[in-house]
Amino acid sequence: MGWSTSQLADLAGTTLRTIRHYHDVGLLAEPERRANGYKSYGVPHLVRVMRIKRLTDLGLSLTQIADLGDGDEHPGEALRELDAELAATIERLQRIRAELAVILRQEAPTDLPADVAAMISGANLSPQDRSFTVVLAQLLSPETLTRYAETLKGYSKDPAVVEFDALPEDADEQTRQSLAERMRAMPYMAEMRAAFPDAAGLYSDAPRGVEHAKRTVIKVMVELYNKAQLDVLVRMSG
Repeated sequence: MGWSTSQLADLAGTTLRTIRHYHDVGLLAEPERRANGYKSYGVPHLVRVMRIKRLTDLGLSLTQIADLGDGDEHPGEALRELDAELAATIERLQRIRAELAVILRQEAPTDLPADVAAMISGANLSPQDRSFTVVLAQLLSPETLTRYAETLKGYSKDPAVVEFDALPEDADEQTRQSLAERMRAMPYMAEMRAAFPDAAGLYSDAPRGVEHAKRTVIKVMVELYNKAQLDVLVRMSG
């Protein structure tokens, strides 16, 4: 006498629903039926269910198991592929944990890479300037972003910067020109020019290309700064 479906499920440590699902997706052959119409499972069915259960516990999908067929007791290639995927996942999770450790230890914000956030933590950036830096983090290569963040480490609220942050949109030309000249003379700007003699150099190795980076920066600046502030920035670079 063979086993009933419930007995097979109990022996395999699974459920009736799982056994029925294996039948539905073609992973488990239908057994013979007894005279009373009930299914009668044998040892091959139990072995098959145990193998399916073991492979799913290891991480193979039912589709992958179906592709293996019935006779492969040691699917080496599939297991090696699974092992490589798991190794990559573990490496990614270890990187995430390392970054989380830095964020938690330094109470760093999560909208910037941890190392960049640490570098600019002492910089007294305005909300607009900080938002601009967050966008740059998405546009620049990691190396260039680090160089840019380095220039911000010594950034402080120079009186000219305070005036720039509060500059009204209707500021007259003389005010804008004077402010641009004072901001251009700030030590921070000297460091920025030393790091990036050519303004376009900031985007030269942008992962998505120079033009994409420039277009995005222009859109962001137009949203973050008013017309008078934008005019001051243009005069500073002139």
